[in-house]
Amino acid sequence: MNIKTIFSILAVAATALVSLSAHALAVDETQVSQSDSQAYQGPAAYPKQLIQAAEAGDVQAQCALGEMYANGQGMTQDDAQAVLWYRKAADQGYAPAQYVLGLMYTVGKGVEQNYPLAMQWYQKAADQGNAAAQYNLGALYANGQGVAQDAAQAASWYRKSADQGYAAAQSNLGIMYAKGVGVAKDDTLAMQWISRAADQWYAEAQYNLGIMYANGLGGVAQDYAQAEQWYRKAADQGFAEAQSNLGALYANGQGVARDYAQAYQWISRAANQGYAEAQSNLGAMYAKGQGVAQDDDQAAQWYRKAADQGFAAAQANLGAMYANGQGVERDDAQAVLWYRKAADQGYATAQANLGLMYIRGQGVEQDYDQADIWLSKAADQGNAAAQDNLGIMYANGQGVAQDNVIAYALFNLSATTDTSDNNTAIANRDLLVAKMSASQMDAAQVLTRQISSKPVSITIAEYLEFTR
Repeated sequence: MNIKTIFSILAVAATALVSLSAHALAVDETQVSQSDSQAYQGPAAYPKQLIQAAEAGDVQAQCALGEMYANGQGMTQDDAQAVLWYRKAADQGYAPAQYVLGLMYTVGKGVEQNYPLAMQWYQKAADQGNAAAQYNLGALYANGQGVAQDAAQAASWYRKSADQGYAAAQSNLGIMYAKGVGVAKDDTLAMQWISRAADQWYAEAQYNLGIMYANGLGGVAQDYAQAEQWYRKAADQGFAEAQSNLGALYANGQGVARDYAQAYQWISRAANQGYAEAQSNLGAMYAKGQGVAQDDDQAAQWYRKAADQGFAAAQANLGAMYANGQGVERDDAQAVLWYRKAADQGYATAQANLGLMYIRGQGVEQDYDQADIWLSKAADQGNAAAQDNLGIMYANGQGVAQDNVIAYALFNLSATTDTSDNNTAIANRDLLVAKMSASQMDAAQVLTRQISSKPVSITIAEYLEFTR
């Protein structure tokens, strides 16, 4: 008699909110600062007089005139004219104009985007001590734009800018210390520099402090209450990632009392800014009716917004909506399409669900070989449903060589991972025991330990290779 001939049904509508995880510390190294050109201090208060001063060679007037053209203030907006006047001041060695000219080349306004030329102008301004230029020069080195990527040079220029109190540079320098990129890893210095930027109300640094406290990074103890405070400071400035994570704290009851209404409020703000993780979580809230009336149509719409940006959890959940006909017409082919997008990114739930679709022949031709491939990928990541379903394949010899030892180990792992009543692995394991010899049981226990032990764990594929 086969073990559990009906394959266990995965929880395809995996709509749980994404818990806070060790997100990468945010370093927007492609961002360039806005113009730091000095306001014109000369006697000319009107465009005509300003033009006269600029034509006479006054560098501040030339730079101010460039800014007026760039912003359309007092004259028709014209980036090409802005570049012309910035260049006149830059050619005279005026650092603020050199910086802004580098900025124009960086973003391609009034000129073709050209990182090497941006690099040249930033360098001229940076050598004169312009903090914004030093920061952007560091960013170009960090990203390898216009120059060979060089983390040490990036850190060096960030430090010059940071020493002048430039918040963005302080934040990025802190991240480099936190990660040990371009400098020796140093949690104390990481916290020091990021805190300096955060104290200047630099939202990205405040968000990063929240990340550090939420995950116990940078030498600080995990402290959700502190994380909540820093997320809120950044969220109040409209920083989407912070709004999303603040909402997640409310949803999970971490550092604050669980409050789905507050979670919905903050996650909605981030989602409406186009932040994919928040859009995915907002879809989950609609799917589960948390903080808002349950609405599958809205859930599917928000999942799609995030899925279209490549967010794996949303792609998996959108696939589940198609598989279940929730918020959309049931369409197994579409379910497979979205599962595959997420599975190709290594998302375990999607890999498990895609394997199940191959087992059942839903949206694809039935193919046990493909089922084995995808279930194995998910099982190796500790997905309990995949471990159970893969165990069933080994117990029944469906698409793989029948092997009670592997089947038992997989059932055992699944039962340990998911102890809920919905998990059929415990029953499957108990059914299998009656068919196994004492030596097989011993081997299965050894294999269970080998697969689950860290850091010397092995995969099923490695075990099969070893036992051949």
